Amino acid sequence: MKTLIEHARTGIITPQVRLVAEKEGVNSATLCRQIADGSTVIMQRGDRLVGIGRGLSTKINVNLGTSTGKINVGDEIKKARIAEEFGADTISDLSMGGDIDAIRGEICSVTTLPITTVPVYQAVVENGLKEMTSGDILTTLRKQAEAGISSVVVHCVSREMLDGFRKKNRVLGMVSKGGSITSAFMLIHQCENPFVEHFDEVLSICRKHDIVLSLGNTARSGCIHDRRDKMQVAEIRQNIVLAHRALARGVQVIIEGCGGHIRSDRILSYIKYQKRLSPFPLFVAGPLPTDIAIGYDHIAGACGGSAASAAGADYLCYITPAEHLGLPTPAAVKEGLIAFRIAAHIGDTVKYGRDAVDKTVSELRAALDREGQIRCSMDPGRARELSDGEAECTMCGEFCAIKIMREF
Repeated sequence: MKTLIEHARTGIITPQVRLVAEKEGVNSATLCRQIADGSTVIMQRGDRLVGIGRGLSTKINVNLGTSTGKINVGDEIKKARIAEEFGADTISDLSMGGDIDAIRGEICSVTTLPITTVPVYQAVVENGLKEMTSGDILTTLRKQAEAGISSVVVHCVSREMLDGFRKKNRVLGMVSKGGSITSAFMLIHQCENPFVEHFDEVLSICRKHDIVLSLGNTARSGCIHDRRDKMQVAEIRQNIVLAHRALARGVQVIIEGCGGHIRSDRILSYIKYQKRLSPFPLFVAGPLPTDIAIGYDHIAGACGGSAASAAGADYLCYITPAEHLGLPTPAAVKEGLIAFRIAAHIGDTVKYGRDAVDKTVSELRAALDREGQIRCSMDPGRARELSDGEAECTMCGEFCAIKIMREF
């Protein structure tokens, strides 16, 4: 069976390409060429298609899933439903507690959104860090692919990068969970990275199921005082090499980068640097431009995310108010998702001038059409709740600027 990339190389505009082009308002032939050259991918889950990459709207991923410290399947189901209802584009199931396969099945049953996994999470939980083998990791990847996931994350940290981390030039060292598990496996067994060593097998699995390969961001900064360093540059360059190998094999690929914590004045240059080096879609977690927003990191993250999107990031991973504190509640998931949808939209107004909805809301505001504004909001229920149930806005009352100037 040919993959989307292989069809695109022959100029065949598949139904998936046609549907995504219509949804995004772009030319289908152009989108087909972008699939072929790797600058755009299409995540698939049944009839649900999500285009990510050049010229397309910035997409939002929602992380959910149990942890070893908290297992509440009901909450994870609520989070998946919230993600679907409030406009997420994809879900990453990062479950590491309980019956992981059963939990993922429950999550999949309540949402149509494409699902991403991190195979090393489930592999380490089920086999133990010291006992886990490369075979266990690949078996987990194969099992998840066969279960119908849409995308998979692998962390390709090298032994050379690990030597760089030993020098402890950072305030915070490695803050990537998947990267740290993979690195610990390498150090325990004194071996190379299993994802790099067996990369051809990883590609074979992804190609067979036409799932998107996401190359993880192991070397991201954990605080704004940790600037881009040799490890980050080495990871960027290695991921680009691996991405080209994937593209040559007909596997769609995303590169994760410029995530974590980045001071605001550096976000633009970091994003531009990575986009200059690579045509592949860029997935950014956050970034957080300050370290003091504990309890409000979704707001800080949205500030960084809007700047990243405007600079060229294609895909944002949301952050919730519970970041750095604990597993988020369903309510926190909603807050984080709305914040990052706003961030993505702000970025798209800069990247593409997509501000038609803003103009519509402005015209409704000028017409004093309160209900119309509420209907256009990302969360009409919240907007209606804040309207106090009054027929008119109570902020200015009879001294409304618009009303006053109409008279004169």
